[in-house]
Amino acid sequence: MARELEVYFEQRLVGTLVQDESGQLRFTYHEAWLADPASVPISWSLPLRSEPFNHRETRPFFAGLLPEAEKRELVARALGVSDRNDFALLDRIGGECAGAITLLHAGETPPPVSKEADYRLLDDGELRRILDVLPDRPLLAGEEGVRLSLAGAQDKLPVLVVDGRIALPLHGAPSTHILKPPIRRFEDTVFNEGFCLALAKAIGLDVAAAEIRAVGDRPFLLVARYDRIRGRDGAVRRLHQEDFCQALGIVPELKYQSEGGPSLRQCFELVRNAAARPVVDLARLLDAVLFNLFVGNRDAHGKNFSLLFTDDGVQLAPLYDVLSTDVYPGLSPRLAMRIGGKDETGAIYPRHWEHFAKEAGLAFPQVRRRLLDLARALPQAARDVQRRFAAEGKDRPVIARVVDVIDRETKLVIDRFASMGKV
Repeated sequence: MARELEVYFEQRLVGTLVQDESGQLRFTYHEAWLADPASVPISWSLPLRSEPFNHRETRPFFAGLLPEAEKRELVARALGVSDRNDFALLDRIGGECAGAITLLHAGETPPPVSKEADYRLLDDGELRRILDVLPDRPLLAGEEGVRLSLAGAQDKLPVLVVDGRIALPLHGAPSTHILKPPIRRFEDTVFNEGFCLALAKAIGLDVAAAEIRAVGDRPFLLVARYDRIRGRDGAVRRLHQEDFCQALGIVPELKYQSEGGPSLRQCFELVRNAAARPVVDLARLLDAVLFNLFVGNRDAHGKNFSLLFTDDGVQLAPLYDVLSTDVYPGLSPRLAMRIGGKDETGAIYPRHWEHFAKEAGLAFPQVRRRLLDLARALPQAARDVQRRFAAEGKDRPVIARVVDVIDRETKLVIDRFASMGKV
């Protein structure tokens, strides 16, 4: 028997997601949504039309709302459903997703936008418990009243910050922040990512606001959601967003370029076609690519870049999920998206940057100038942020290793351009 979920965009019914008897997905926009001239597609890959989208067209966006890999399996186990059943997972945890999408049963409606959101404040004991159980029970799947989903393979939890205190949003209420505990297998990931995001902000990049907090001796990263805004009345409103894999119609399990995921050429083309101010956002995307390279974030794949749907039109979302993977020997040194056809930084020479510029549709002098400007500025900026972290009691050995990566990668670029007389 076919099953249905109604898809809401903020407070408005936008369409229906159906799973047919054979398990295939189908999405259809509602007539009222199509008739409204102010309506927008929920995805660049799902343009407004009356005809239903088939499984191949539908799955990338909706599967992209769900956790990935081992976290997806653990969520499915906690809920008693198959980890391969996107519909069953969305049915159980699709109440508060990335962007403005909420999935509900027929007859249900999203909670009204109100400053009186349904939530439960967490005391220190509850917060410690959550930090302990998240690795084995991602998104607190199966807990009473909790219906939360976020994409990605890392532990994280949408939370609400109320007067500085952390609360758990309940029954589809919107969250304001993402709580990220340490990754068990790797040293001090909270301080690694917190440092990288602080450094990006220090050099003027548009980046998600984040702070390192702790309960007792247990640190965690608290990242402000850029797809949530609080009005003057205190009510939290959802803004829509989608990652580049969703926008390009690529399923999340193929997010790496080597497996069929987005290339940088596709990413720049997407921004050029979708953004309301493409010149501005193309420059911001270039900065994000270069920054990830210099800090050693080799895992910057298509799901780590997003489009944000604002009242002023579509724009590139702030930089997020920046972790220096290069400081962990067990992780791949290969770039998730190739630069000039190369996936190792040691193999990238000025000619490859020229090739990259051509693929991205950018002027090579612009790319070279920004590449060298960042290469010259980052080492000192990294040391300034490192000193600030130390003064705040947040210094860790992993930060020194990130600074070493920055020194190495920036020097490599400067030396190679200098050797060819192109500095």
